[in-house]
Amino acid sequence: MSRVGKEPVAIPEKVDVKINEGHVTVKGPKGQLEYQFTKYVTIELVDKTVVIKPINQEKLSRALWGTTRSLINNMVTGVTQGFNKSLELNGVGYKAVTKGSTLVLNLGYSHPIEYKLPDGVSAKVDKNIINISGNDKELVGFAASKVRSFRPPEPYKGKGVKYVDEVIIRKAGKSGAKK
Repeated sequence: MSRVGKEPVAIPEKVDVKINEGHVTVKGPKGQLEYQFTKYVTIELVDKTVVIKPINQEKLSRALWGTTRSLINNMVTGVTQGFNKSLELNGVGYKAVTKGSTLVLNLGYSHPIEYKLPDGVSAKVDKNIINISGNDKELVGFAASKVRSFRPPEPYKGKGVKYVDEVIIRKAGKSGAKK
């Protein structure tokens, strides 16, 4: 029995949820999210909560039960509060600027990197901190991961793009060989 899946998803006041044969639409103050779920679980709207149940006790149904509940909970959280990922730039001359929906990064290469943010995702730059936010958790995480991949942090000097809460384990450099 899934501990995550058996919990119902509470729907806040300003959120509207519609369910049509596995197609779930969630509308709220921060936008609208839609997702087509699998046929291995049943999704029902009961008294301002969403209840998810597996259709049978097969392994696939039980596996998708908790996952479906988490995805619906993330949709409700996204349209009410939104999601945010913060990245930090470490390195001399590393900087970022937003131009509309494009993030322009100078990361020590011979050219600036222009990254077009996905629809529904925005970025703010404050000195060496990039805040990526939006209502879809998957897209926010993808955009943050993509920006980090342009210059991942290296373990010797710690230069690169890292998550604010990420800890980089530092390595010692070369120590001169004695003969």
